[in-house]
Amino acid sequence: MNSSLSAACNRPALKERANQLYAWLDERLALGFFVELARHKTVPEHRYSFWYYWGGLTLFFFNVQIVTGIFLLMYYHPGDGAYDSVRVITHEIAFGWLLRSFHAWSANLMVMCLLLHMFSVFFMKAYRAPREFGWWTGLGLAGLTMIFGFSGYLLPMDDLAFFATKVGIEIQKALPGAVPEWVPGAKLAQQLTNTLIDNLVQGGPTVSGLTVGRFFALHIVILPLIFLPLLTVHILLILRHGNAVPPSLENVPVEQRKTIPFFPNFFIKDLGMWLIAFNVLLFLCAVAPWPLGPQADPWAAAPDGIHPEWYFMSQYQLLKALGGVLPGAVGEAAGATLLGIGGLLWALIPVYDTRGGGPIRAKTATAFGWLVLAGLTFLTVWGYVSVMGAGK
Repeated sequence: MNSSLSAACNRPALKERANQLYAWLDERLALGFFVELARHKTVPEHRYSFWYYWGGLTLFFFNVQIVTGIFLLMYYHPGDGAYDSVRVITHEIAFGWLLRSFHAWSANLMVMCLLLHMFSVFFMKAYRAPREFGWWTGLGLAGLTMIFGFSGYLLPMDDLAFFATKVGIEIQKALPGAVPEWVPGAKLAQQLTNTLIDNLVQGGPTVSGLTVGRFFALHIVILPLIFLPLLTVHILLILRHGNAVPPSLENVPVEQRKTIPFFPNFFIKDLGMWLIAFNVLLFLCAVAPWPLGPQADPWAAAPDGIHPEWYFMSQYQLLKALGGVLPGAVGEAAGATLLGIGGLLWALIPVYDTRGGGPIRAKTATAFGWLVLAGLTFLTVWGYVSVMGAGK
């Protein structure tokens, strides 16, 4: 009885101490800002609400990348011993094959979710004011994710990773060669490109252990230092502006739109999607563990069917197709130019399709999005059909 009474008497004191602690932290960390966001933030509820989950799923797979990457870092040795260390991880370390499979599969699933998120944002026209910077920071994160994929692909140093990386680097070195020699500075541009790639990227005239070391530094140090602050800004912008509604609901008064509280309603649903994603990832790792091919032999001929990862296949196929039509490196340069122009138009879509731009611009932007999606899909399928045909 006395102990219960004593505890009851101490409750106000405990509450006061908790309030003092919160005030102390709030003064230093601005916790009130985040508490208010969680308390008042809502998420639109409509027939397209399903597409709101893909950004969170991309973040989930990125977190899996961080956790598994830290564990793999304990055993991986960049440089000439890269392949042997990956072989030890895969075949000798307890559950090393599972960690490596988690890392590789989550990388691919992250890119897939990122692309779905990007196209859903595009078709929902969530790049319009005041969300332009959310679109641009998202594109920056997408570009960095692609570089993450390219730099990490070489690290096992098996034959597929070696030759695919070598092809990608050689294409970059060949592009300035498409500029006619009579153009001022053409030869200098070619020399500077070769020197830059050889000395800074490859660490020598060809892909080697030094290249692995530099890609490793890029993968675990340089890219995260850029990615994480940009990701923070992107998330803060989403919290600031909230989720956009489809154009069909923009004319509906705000008070008549259906919404649900972000916390706990949407947050719990988001966690449910993360749980489903984790089970999908676990299933893929169990039934299709990530393979490790033979050790790369720099002096051997490239095996048939060498190709980049699926998220680079459309770009690769475009460069290859134009390279087969136009002479020399002109085709590759033409493909690179098309990709550059397309990427620039994609980035500038918030400037073109504004809220006051009218229905013609809105329909043109939507058609452009479907054209890009169809083109990427067609080129990817064409690329894999070509690779399977070459491997026969």
